Amino acid sequence: MGFVMTTPPQDRALLDQEQFLKILSREEAVRRFDEALFPRALPAEMRKLAEALGCALADDVTAPIDVPPFDRSNVDGFAVRSADLVAAGEATPVRLVLNDEVIACGIAPELQVASGTATPIATGGPVPRGADAVVMVEHTQPAGAQGIDVRRAASPGQFVSYAGSDIARGEALLRAGTVIGSREIGMLAACGIAEVKVARKPRVAVISTGDELVQPGEALPPAAIYDTNGTIVAAAIDENGGAASFLGAIPDDEAKLEAAMRRALRDADMLVLSGGTSKGAGDLSHRIIGRLGKPGIIAHGVALKPGKPLCLAVCDGKPVVILPGFPTSAMFTFHDMIVPVLRKMAGLPPRADAMVNAKVPVRIASELGRTEFVMVSLVEGRDGLIAYPSGKGSGAITSFTQADGFLRIDALADQMPSGTEAEVTLFTPHVRVPDLVIIGSHCTGLDLVTAPLARAGLAVRSIAVGSLGGLAAARRGECDFAPIHLFDDKTETYNTPYLAEGLELVPGWRRMQGVVFRKGDKRFEGLNAKEAVAAALADPACIMVNRNQGAGTRFLIDRLLAGARPEGYWNQPRSHNAVAAAVAQHRTDWGMTIAPVAHATGLGFIPLAEEHYDFALVTARKQRPAVQAFLDALASDDSRAALERAGFRPA
Repeated sequence: MGFVMTTPPQDRALLDQEQFLKILSREEAVRRFDEALFPRALPAEMRKLAEALGCALADDVTAPIDVPPFDRSNVDGFAVRSADLVAAGEATPVRLVLNDEVIACGIAPELQVASGTATPIATGGPVPRGADAVVMVEHTQPAGAQGIDVRRAASPGQFVSYAGSDIARGEALLRAGTVIGSREIGMLAACGIAEVKVARKPRVAVISTGDELVQPGEALPPAAIYDTNGTIVAAAIDENGGAASFLGAIPDDEAKLEAAMRRALRDADMLVLSGGTSKGAGDLSHRIIGRLGKPGIIAHGVALKPGKPLCLAVCDGKPVVILPGFPTSAMFTFHDMIVPVLRKMAGLPPRADAMVNAKVPVRIASELGRTEFVMVSLVEGRDGLIAYPSGKGSGAITSFTQADGFLRIDALADQMPSGTEAEVTLFTPHVRVPDLVIIGSHCTGLDLVTAPLARAGLAVRSIAVGSLGGLAAARRGECDFAPIHLFDDKTETYNTPYLAEGLELVPGWRRMQGVVFRKGDKRFEGLNAKEAVAAALADPACIMVNRNQGAGTRFLIDRLLAGARPEGYWNQPRSHNAVAAAVAQHRTDWGMTIAPVAHATGLGFIPLAEEHYDFALVTARKQRPAVQAFLDALASDDSRAALERAGFRPA
């Protein structure tokens, strides 16, 4: 996914042409890709039962034997002739003589049951010659060493499973296309079938592309990122009927990348790359595809968000997919557009998506002309499910991994209004609504307090929307707690003035807020917070990093700036960690964060004010077990000690 800064003149005409490839609708791209690939013969292979789980049968399977293969007893009791017991009753027991054998499972009977006799038999034992019924041992009484009294009549076939009553020889046991699960394996094993012919799992080669990629476990140089797409895509392929082979990350070198793609197509049935789809000079994959086989690129650019740069191709009958480089874009387009193709190649039925209806609590802006899919997290509101958009963008790993599903905004709409009842497609067949919902300002200390709840099996969902966003959610009854840290200028107190009716304050902990800078920066060393900000404002080359509107930290910054708008003011990340990273990486020179984050990043820190990080509790939800568990954890000695070790001061 890397970029180069210049383009040779001889390549500019080609590049200009490539920059304006036609953007297709999602539906048209799917149709073209499907028509280029199917119908196609599915390769098959023989697999042992233990290795066939999750595969689709290639042929019908007929039963080679009867199941059960003999008449067998369904209970522990005695094999009898029903005609002997016609007159049996509580007042008129019938005495039978016991034959000199006991029939257990796996024991073939040798003696015939003659009139007036019975043979002891265990559950699953073969019914002996002459017998046509079984009486339960509970319905008999011993009568000496060699006899029993039977006090109930027996009908022919009582407690007997006849040969072939479960599965008959020659019966169609399973049809082609059936996905083999544990039940199917049990049926096959019962018929003595040790291996079956199944559709071979498509072999899928996975390649990541980009100079910036580093494999997990290696040191991370400046401006580099860890390769997440390779392992995520490979795992998703295995989850959906394929057999993935991750071939590593290839740098932005055309010759090396083409060689790797040719090797992959030689050995695999399908090739999936991530990165290299954006129409820029540094993206090579889509240009190489034209040399790998016909018909080549089917679609490059889909009116889809996330996932617009998706590239679909077919090279001599083999699908080639180039996913966008950003993780959420890559995974969503893979699941939405590639999984159906992969499952069809594996002989598997289409994925059955579960749907639920939920209300969207905030307005979601969208882009006209592109179908947009928005990842959402589900929580329980007063009148049903609430769908919170992730809002983290296509580069966020957690957008996909922490979401419960997604909703769709039509290409002709420029927004989804607040309060819309939307249909949410779930990522899993069932959604577990969290036991505890926390919406508001995030803090690393919150993870320390909720850890015991997670260990106790409670599902905790924390959604970071800022203090004001959390208060709005609490007023609407969409959460249990809203973490807040808001200072009121009039009363010069934290949080309490912002509480509305139905909310009560639960003290949390204290966090030291202050100015962060790189150690050794003489503009800030030895100054207090007000002096440091004054020094920054006096230097036009000094760039700040702000915080998002609605954050408690933003209130403090605006008070210090007193109306000034220095360079960097509109750079508004949503977390303390993002502020520290911007300063540490020399993208900015100063900002405001909390002491634990500054110290963890190795930055200089000038204390300004100890802010109160508290919780607005929705009173109506106070007695819920998960709420009480959180309150207990917050007050526990273990949590208080953990907070102190992390640099916080418990209230």
